[in-house]
Amino acid sequence: MDRIRTLNFRFLSELESNAELFGSVEGIFSWLNSYIHACPDFLKRSILYLSIFPQYLIIRRRRLVMRWIAEGYCKDTGNSSEEGSGEFYFSRLLSTNIVQQYPHLVTDVLGSRRMVFCQVNNLLNGYIISQAMEENLVLQLKGICSQTAQRTGRHLVIDSSWDRDRIVFESIDFSRLRSLTVFGQWRSFFISASMNVLRVLDLEDAIGVKDKDIDRLVKLLPRLRFLSLRGCREISHLPSSLGDLRQLETLDVRYTSIITLPSFITKLKKLQYIRAGTSILTEEQPTVCSSSWLSGFCRRQQLDGSTRVAPDGVKVTPAIGKLTALHTLGVVNVSDAGGKDILKELKNLIQLRKLGVSRVNKKNIKEFCSAISYATNLESLSVKLSKGNQESLDDINFPPENLQSLKLFGFVRGLPAWIGRLHNLTKLDLEITLSAEVDIIRVLRDTRKLCILRLRARWLQPGAGKLDFRVFTNGIEESCFQKLKILYLACISSEVHVSFGSQSMRNLELLTVRCCSGSTLKFSDLNHLPRLNEVWLAGSHEDELKVGIETQLREHPNQPSLKQVE
Repeated sequence: MDRIRTLNFRFLSELESNAELFGSVEGIFSWLNSYIHACPDFLKRSILYLSIFPQYLIIRRRRLVMRWIAEGYCKDTGNSSEEGSGEFYFSRLLSTNIVQQYPHLVTDVLGSRRMVFCQVNNLLNGYIISQAMEENLVLQLKGICSQTAQRTGRHLVIDSSWDRDRIVFESIDFSRLRSLTVFGQWRSFFISASMNVLRVLDLEDAIGVKDKDIDRLVKLLPRLRFLSLRGCREISHLPSSLGDLRQLETLDVRYTSIITLPSFITKLKKLQYIRAGTSILTEEQPTVCSSSWLSGFCRRQQLDGSTRVAPDGVKVTPAIGKLTALHTLGVVNVSDAGGKDILKELKNLIQLRKLGVSRVNKKNIKEFCSAISYATNLESLSVKLSKGNQESLDDINFPPENLQSLKLFGFVRGLPAWIGRLHNLTKLDLEITLSAEVDIIRVLRDTRKLCILRLRARWLQPGAGKLDFRVFTNGIEESCFQKLKILYLACISSEVHVSFGSQSMRNLELLTVRCCSGSTLKFSDLNHLPRLNEVWLAGSHEDELKVGIETQLREHPNQPSLKQVE
């Protein structure tokens, strides 16, 4: 037991390197049992909670952390918030290899706090489920169930494979139930009046959930802290009774048909997390995968850019600033007459760390820039500019120093110079139309922590399309983009020439290239990227581009592979 306690949570590495110590499968699971029971309570609870999610499911990190918070697993210690504690728990599970990055990366591109998806280690999944069921923690309804089986638990999981037997369902004791998670088809009888202590209702991507179901369940579940209707496309509005859920902390209605958040939402003073919006972001769409970690990195990212849709938001009340506990808000549509007032109210949300805003235009851009200058704790920002916008974002005088992720969509006169002052930026997504020749690279060269750059730019002036990733000072090439691992380039101008220097992007591993019909993209000096492993080629391109890249890759010392993706 002493030896187990000293493994410093690296037990899977120990298992793999010392398999002979265990002798058999029984020995391995006996050791795992001893290990888990030796874990601190917070870690043991977090491990067994993973049994809620089916083995095939790719889990969003934020979904897991916000559920832990709602369950009361995470405490505000003074030194760390509830969310901070949850992120710490997640990092512990990651460091022990209990959960793994999805896909399984060779290198840690963004770290646990920026990781979007994870998956339970296959070796442990069955064991975790058996332990959770043995302790009556989780009750799973799968396939065809009998009434004589286990009928109690703190967490109920309805699998997509279950036959939806109402008699079996009504035989369950709901008196201790704290969470209900539904996969697959929804049935109205899944909600019972005896579920009055339920804290978590997770219907993400459930099929057939309607507005009338939400009205009923909200009235029956007054203690909800977590409500996710994410992906329930038939939901178009929220009932007024939602305003009575005074304990609600997380509300996720993203990818529903909801276009307006009602004013009574300001009654929910404990709300920390609001996600809404009707459009699909690139980072959460299906993608092509290959065998390597690079090909799978953005599982839900359409790296070919073929159907990219910028985020569109929901309308909210100008009184949104009353929800001072919010740390995540998006995506908010500020195009209406009340848009200026909404942007002014954002200054009251001093705990805000993640913000998404759409329809920024010439009428409200001044208020937007002012609001962002006040958002000193912001770590992630997504901005969609209205069509025809002729304004600049240069008036953000004090960009958030802690900003790690920035997404900018729309027409800009030039790239804001303050982006170069974002010294903690790790992910940058630009889908922009430029009115004049702009040296994008000179603006970005000082973003020294940048790991992922996605650039889809269109130049209105013929011949202005040039991406020279070399930066010279007094004739000497500077070192830049040394942390960059993934570069995505899309060509939507008539002709764009891309070149790389010997002192830039020396750690780049994946280059993804997409050409649109009528555009031409030319590359030079790919040999200056010493760690390049893969090049993806997508879209409508001339044979000349493919042949040119193939020629350069054959001469590359690392022999990178070239993959054609749809």
